[in-house]
Amino acid sequence: MPPTTIHIGNDRTVQRLGFGAMRLPTEPTAARAAAIAVARRAVALGVTLIDTAHLYGWGANEELLAEALHPYPDELLITTKVGVVKTPEGGELCGRPDVLRRQVDEGLRRLRLERVELLQLHRVDPEVPLADQVGTLRELQAAGKIGHLGLSEVTVDQLNEARTIAEIASVQNRYNVLDREHEAVLDACTAAGIAFLPWRPVHPLLDAPDVTAVAAELEATAAQVSLAWLLHRSPVMLPIPGTASIPHLEENVGAATLSLTDDQLQRLTALR
Repeated sequence: MPPTTIHIGNDRTVQRLGFGAMRLPTEPTAARAAAIAVARRAVALGVTLIDTAHLYGWGANEELLAEALHPYPDELLITTKVGVVKTPEGGELCGRPDVLRRQVDEGLRRLRLERVELLQLHRVDPEVPLADQVGTLRELQAAGKIGHLGLSEVTVDQLNEARTIAEIASVQNRYNVLDREHEAVLDACTAAGIAFLPWRPVHPLLDAPDVTAVAAELEATAAQVSLAWLLHRSPVMLPIPGTASIPHLEENVGAATLSLTDDQLQRLTALR
């Protein structure tokens, strides 16, 4: 079995299977009450990292988590992301220092925190020097508002540049057993001991014969096999599958107990 925990920076240890809160409904209806129940069930199941973002409902997702879980258990780390602004067309990247500072302050208020333990830049804004974007977050870290800094959807070159500006504790790129576009970024994170939080950790099309065959062998679901493969793939992997369903949540969390044989690992790794 792969390790069950991972370090964020040098001082936070979390379980290696997290929870992505993006799919939780935030409207004040019965669906919101169900979403609160899902978040609470995740913590009850032992999840110790929950991922959200300013973009998710333009702060409503952060407020939902605070309603569901505050005061937070000591072991729970909630990570949020900044760097996208609302526009009439939907949203656009914006890494201007004033925007990043405002969104960090808004996130702290919504989450009812004095410091966010892991703050990630949602995307690199190509119109703003990376040094200004990461440098602003580093300043907020020095001010005590941020514990650790992370990036999302970056290249190896962007990661390397960011690491010359500040210590980077995590990277959140799209990655799963059937989509490995960011393999080089994962390898760079593995070499540096940087936590890698794959978003979309379960590919929407899981009918590949080898995935379904391994699932049948283990009496598990294809989604569980996909998550288990990620946990075996690298010791810095920290999948954050999301759902608005408690049964689906419990299924996802159960993937952490699956042990893949060398043969099963090889068959899954050979998929592209």
